[in-house]
Amino acid sequence: MIQQPGASGLIFNESLVWEKSRKGRCAMSLPKPDVEKSPLDADLIGDAPNLPELSELDVVRHYTRLSQWNFGVDSGMYPLGSCTMKYNPKTNEVQAGRQGFAGAHPLAGDEFSQGALALMYQLEQSLARITGFQAVTLQPAAGAHGELCGMLMIHAFHAKNGRQRAKIIIPDTAHGTNPASATLCGYESVNIKSGPEGILDPQTVAAVMDEDTAGIMVTNPNTLGLFESNIKEIADIVHAKGGLVYGDGANMNAIMGIVKPGEIGIDVLHLNLHKTFSTPHGGGGPGSGPVAVGKTLEPFLPVPRVVKELDTYRFITDRPDSIGRIHTFYGHFGIMVRAYAYILSMGAKGLTDASRLAVLNANYIKESLKGTLNLPYDRPSMHECVFNDEFQKEYHITTMDMAKRLLDYGFHPPTVYFPLVVEGAFMVEPTETESKEDIDQFIRAVKSIAQEAKDNPEQLKKAPRLTKVTRLDEVLAARKPCLRG
Repeated sequence: MIQQPGASGLIFNESLVWEKSRKGRCAMSLPKPDVEKSPLDADLIGDAPNLPELSELDVVRHYTRLSQWNFGVDSGMYPLGSCTMKYNPKTNEVQAGRQGFAGAHPLAGDEFSQGALALMYQLEQSLARITGFQAVTLQPAAGAHGELCGMLMIHAFHAKNGRQRAKIIIPDTAHGTNPASATLCGYESVNIKSGPEGILDPQTVAAVMDEDTAGIMVTNPNTLGLFESNIKEIADIVHAKGGLVYGDGANMNAIMGIVKPGEIGIDVLHLNLHKTFSTPHGGGGPGSGPVAVGKTLEPFLPVPRVVKELDTYRFITDRPDSIGRIHTFYGHFGIMVRAYAYILSMGAKGLTDASRLAVLNANYIKESLKGTLNLPYDRPSMHECVFNDEFQKEYHITTMDMAKRLLDYGFHPPTVYFPLVVEGAFMVEPTETESKEDIDQFIRAVKSIAQEAKDNPEQLKKAPRLTKVTRLDEVLAARKPCLRG
């Protein structure tokens, strides 16, 4: 019998805090004032806000119960493909919570921010060494923001050279935000298909690369979980026509310490600190999307830049070719502290081992499930493997049905229906932080679900049944969401 973590334990019902409110209850005691009372100006006095009145126990139980409705990487395996949802070591939180960092103010000035500036400078240097680039900016707020920053620099480079270009090449295995970032810079996307092996064919790139094309955006490893082994030849083709190569580094977790993108023809690369460097994924933020560049694009990096002069650190803005400021302040500092703590605690060997284990885990899942789920590209994987629902179609079971049923087994579903190059895609990324025992349990769950598809398909069509919220009408939920209750 397959153990189903999602099937055990209590699922608490919980009312809104306004419904739990009782007049006169209070969860805190204000200290006695140490200054004389002073009346407020009349224009500052108005009706009190309608806030709930709760005891401390009411508050604690309310948020504890709500937390049990959520699923996160601290709860169990979160195998979202192409997203690298790995465990965030708690020592990173300790360092980010230190008063000198948590209490720092972005307007304090260089003189009073030496510790923060030193950390940012050292983090930039570390990321440059890891990726093989000359310089790094930490300013972008997230991965898509990093993409935009990189494309703005490519745009500025061509403008500086006296002739702006009109197009960007984007493969079908690129991340979905790539076309949007190119469009925001005024470029037309030229979409090309990957080859039969799931990677780019240099001849396909050569056929569309011309003097009106600004460059190419390549995700490597790509969204099929495969390494673009022709990347150096492709970069040479693009460079020969005066173009530049943008590297989407969201999947860096597979090659960290093994491949340096800056040494294989990439001109600019964004990283996701909230993926590869083990900092929290926010609900839209805070993230961090540093951008690394080679010598060609270094003058165009956004300002301010962090520099070291003798033993002093400071911001500089005197960079005439810079694309300018792209964030109100210099990025999301708390995320930087966490990422730097992760890099220091892991060391060069630890970072390399993390990538090797991530690749090992993905290939273990691929080999274990390829007879259970269809594997469109049966090749060695990098950080993730992509299946689909071809074997289940005869039972009228879809990828979505299987993903929903996984919730009943206590696993967050993997990424589904992406990348679009695979119909009915079921994309799994275990990361390096999952143990063999947890991965084996996931494999057994998928195999059990595949058997259920044959024996009792209706059970999958009605899944999930054991979660707080059961099967939704997803079209209706998107159009008429219920935001309370």
